[in-house]
Amino acid sequence: MPRKKSKKTAGRKGKPYKHPIPTRNELLEFLEKSGNPLKLNKITSEFSLKGQRMQGLLVDQLYKMVRAGQIIENRRGEYCLTAKLDLITGKVSGHQDGFGFVVRDDGGDDVYLSAREMRPLFDGDRVAIKIIGKDRRGKPEGDLVEVLERGVREVAGQFIRERGIGLVIPDNSKIAHRILIAKGESGKAKPGQIVVAEILDYPSQIEQATGRVVRVIGDPQQKGIATDIAIQSHAIPTEWPKAVREEIRKFGKTVPSDATKGRVDLRNTNLVTIDGADARDFDDAVYCEPSGNGWRLLVAIADVAHYVEVGSALDQQATTRGTSVYFPDRVVPMLPEVLSNGLCSLNPKVDRLCMVCDMRISPEGKVTKSTFVEAVMKSSARLTYSQVSDFLTGTSNRDIPQALHSALRNLHDLYKAFAKARQRRGAIELDIPGTRFELGKGGEIEAIKVVERNDAHRLIEECMIAANVQAAKFLRRQRIAGLYRVHPKPDPDRFDELRQYLLTLGFKVPHPEHVEPRQFNQLLSQAKGRADSASISMAMLRSLTHAEYTPTNIGHFGLSLDAYAHFTSPIRRYPDLLVHRAIRHIIRGGKPGRYHYNSGAMERLGAITSAHERRAEEATRDVEAWLKCEYMEGRVGDEFDGVITGVTNFGLFVQITELLIDGLVHVTSLANDYYHYESGSQQLVGERSGKTYRLGETMCVKVQRVDMETRRIDFRPVEDGKSIRGRPKRNTRRGRK
Repeated sequence: MPRKKSKKTAGRKGKPYKHPIPTRNELLEFLEKSGNPLKLNKITSEFSLKGQRMQGLLVDQLYKMVRAGQIIENRRGEYCLTAKLDLITGKVSGHQDGFGFVVRDDGGDDVYLSAREMRPLFDGDRVAIKIIGKDRRGKPEGDLVEVLERGVREVAGQFIRERGIGLVIPDNSKIAHRILIAKGESGKAKPGQIVVAEILDYPSQIEQATGRVVRVIGDPQQKGIATDIAIQSHAIPTEWPKAVREEIRKFGKTVPSDATKGRVDLRNTNLVTIDGADARDFDDAVYCEPSGNGWRLLVAIADVAHYVEVGSALDQQATTRGTSVYFPDRVVPMLPEVLSNGLCSLNPKVDRLCMVCDMRISPEGKVTKSTFVEAVMKSSARLTYSQVSDFLTGTSNRDIPQALHSALRNLHDLYKAFAKARQRRGAIELDIPGTRFELGKGGEIEAIKVVERNDAHRLIEECMIAANVQAAKFLRRQRIAGLYRVHPKPDPDRFDELRQYLLTLGFKVPHPEHVEPRQFNQLLSQAKGRADSASISMAMLRSLTHAEYTPTNIGHFGLSLDAYAHFTSPIRRYPDLLVHRAIRHIIRGGKPGRYHYNSGAMERLGAITSAHERRAEEATRDVEAWLKCEYMEGRVGDEFDGVITGVTNFGLFVQITELLIDGLVHVTSLANDYYHYESGSQQLVGERSGKTYRLGETMCVKVQRVDMETRRIDFRPVEDGKSIRGRPKRNTRRGRK
């Protein structure tokens, strides 16, 4: 097998190799030409690698390729190309019932793994599998061939003793295994406590996983325990490495005067931040003034790129974290507080460095011109959504200086133009309310409030969307490597399920292959005013795919935009920082070809940041589920109005209207009958009575049971079925069990 010698490639056998080890591509090429699996000594010999150190470096490189799914090491110790073995690689997603799925690296359909195939696996493992057929739903089914990389090293869960044997029951419901704790390995853990167990031996087809307790988190009733568990379960970094702590010592509390040189000076412009009342870091500030027949809009974003240098310890840690994680009781920031709450936060009345998107907007709400500049600013005020909403509706002018009134009115006028433009292009309008958790001084859950969105929220959202669109267009125009925020069309199978349901309601629904955002809005318009409109909105939301980060721009379906990127939150999102770096490189005179990153690096960073975003969402969802259950423990026996948000063959999921809390009405709790599930119409039908329970119908329910371990709330239908609005509820609040 002749190989051409060059400074960048390996020499033939007997000739000195110019670099420590061959590249991945060179190894793949060699294995391809060999035509058969090869042992380590054959590869070492081919590339003339001598000495223990060189062989160790080669083993490290091969291990990285195994983790990436490019090759596997078989049971004879030979390295094989996964492509030659017709194998599929991906990450395991477990299910609490024991089975799982492999989310494929190549983006193909998820592959089902039976409970038997999942026995040696944990949620998060990277594996190589072989397709063996289809499951009962027609989805691909696989057999495990090799575990490429373990995704879990430690597990958080409750320590118990059964017949003298110590066990840790993982808090993560996707891990169906119990961890056996050998005698003498439980440390100071007491039965019932929440602990962290290090995995010593992973499970096999016949043996249980074993581990040892390395840390006690605390008792289940302890303040903040839900967040501690989620942080551990999802491996969210919380400690700053020594290198980062040393690096941030150079930062003071104020912006040095020399850092402002050469920047556009906006310190006399009435830029303001508008955020939630509990916000602590302020990424963005806005200012609007009339310009011709339209407006000039300034969106100023904290210049994080000035402080976080490429490749620094701070940058590496920001990559590892990927995003700030916002829990009800605390924040795990992407950047240390000296930056996130200090130099990079656009606090009022202090100098701050920023990157500004300066836009001219027509009366129709179309951006006609935009430029990006590095600037220095001084926020005129820190305003809240409720303050601005009260001002715009004429309710109150509290704490808003007179000098800012005209700029806020200009912003509101601009928002109205943006809203009309949004409607014209057909962006999906799902204005779903959120919830806010109110905690007591002891960390206990006191109340859950539904937070309705107002024009102040929408105003800021539209300003940020406008800046994000201009950032995406800048990347595309300059042909520089960057991350787009993309949102594909709905998955055809998921949308077809929605379609069948809506057709039974008499809606006109497009075919899955031809659906467009505008048609989503037409469906929402058809639902407006119906009693089940909220459920229809939720069903439509579930049919949408998840947005992600990638250097390949395919547009944003939900916003009906052909180019979109995240530019406006670099304090808390790493992709935004990358977009800032790309823009800075160009406006400082750099060429795309000489940029620090290439498309390959962006592909990798897109996958990493998308995964970190999902990790943060899952962790916060876990904590919210815990707090909702904790709150409802004191409401057992209480009655609530609700709406059926899900129908299955085993029962109904009902959401309490005033709290947005979901629970299950099991089929056995319904009137005595045999019930059959009709997937097309999303309803349960009684065989004898003909009684139907349909998605979107209202239902009065009583809280029957709360299970903190499974985060499950069980309801029973109220027998008379009448709404309880206007009649007092029984006060059955109890202490935590």
